[in-house]
Amino acid sequence: MTEILEQDQSRVNSIHARLSEKLGLNGFRASKATTIPAKSGSTIGSGNYVVTIGLGTPKRDLTLMFDTGSDITWTQCQPCLKSCYQQKEPTFDPSKSSTYSNISCSSSVCSQLSSATGISPGCSSSTCVYGIKYFDQSFSAGFFGKEKLTLKSRDVFNNFLFGCGQNNQGLFSGAAGLLGLGRGPLSLIQQTATKYNRVFSYCLPSTSSATGSLTFGKTASSSIKFTPLSKLTEDTSFYGLDTLGIAVGGKKLSIATSVFLNAGTVIDSGTVITRLPPVAYSALKAAFKDAMKSYPLTSGFSLFDTCYDLSKYETVSIPKISFLFSGNVNVDLDVSGILIAQKISQVCLAFAGNSDDDSAGIFGNVQQKRLEVVYDVAGGRVGFGPAGCA
Repeated sequence: MTEILEQDQSRVNSIHARLSEKLGLNGFRASKATTIPAKSGSTIGSGNYVVTIGLGTPKRDLTLMFDTGSDITWTQCQPCLKSCYQQKEPTFDPSKSSTYSNISCSSSVCSQLSSATGISPGCSSSTCVYGIKYFDQSFSAGFFGKEKLTLKSRDVFNNFLFGCGQNNQGLFSGAAGLLGLGRGPLSLIQQTATKYNRVFSYCLPSTSSATGSLTFGKTASSSIKFTPLSKLTEDTSFYGLDTLGIAVGGKKLSIATSVFLNAGTVIDSGTVITRLPPVAYSALKAAFKDAMKSYPLTSGFSLFDTCYDLSKYETVSIPKISFLFSGNVNVDLDVSGILIAQKISQVCLAFAGNSDDDSAGIFGNVQQKRLEVVYDVAGGRVGFGPAGCA
């Protein structure tokens, strides 16, 4: 848990750094939906979520972390020229696929790597070379190629652009790579736009044994309430939300709306714990402590400073926490998104404060558990539905 939270803080620092460098709705079009199972990455030591996709001909199944804060999709590839980490499945070998080809340095899509990765592409024997580095010093580098991507047997995409990594290192916890669901032109969402209309959704399961879903092209249901994407992040890979307030136990906290709107909020599947402006976190913590005053406090750990010893209780009454987003969208968190347990004698409020009020808030994946979260990228909005998957 401590290692996951240290990685999480590195990602938060990276998001803040990328946003600081950078700093309007169409109809929702229906399309045929394709759903693939989503699982907690905790089984491979990650706080993120994974799906299995098919790559190449013949198809090879690969387990990838899916990430709304990244554009490029990449997987480890043979040959491993410098370093590769241990992964669950055998490493993808492009020489054994009849549909793989490299992208040339002169191709226009090669130049798009600069915005997708933040690093200018290289060139090796006329082949485009990509590199991406994450804030925790994890990285992937290798050839930029195209290949047949299979999400389901009826959902096959030829010439899918991805990174074939021959030098990979870092905290990817056994996954074969990363599936980029960001807003940039090289993301899976943009590359499959003609089929799925740039619409996707997910439901993140609350336990490691449960199965959630990642769906492409889902139609809007009546239970989904949409909030417009924030203008603050429209030139970035991120999906921004305008947070207006937080309620505890049905009572809205006395936090000025400007506290949230000045720095903005990002919704991110790859950040584990929600980060709030210090002023907002202090108000949340105080209200939560007041509602939980009948339970004994205990020492905190890592990011968490509001923890309880619940070892002597068979049932616990936990106050409801809700987020209010623009468009009058009220999102009630599932109970699995409110507390996080190191052990039964150390159960903590699953939020953390940023170091300052100028850093963007981040709505992390713990707080998204069991919600149906719909990204209508073409329509410029994100929707939330009530708790669904297990």
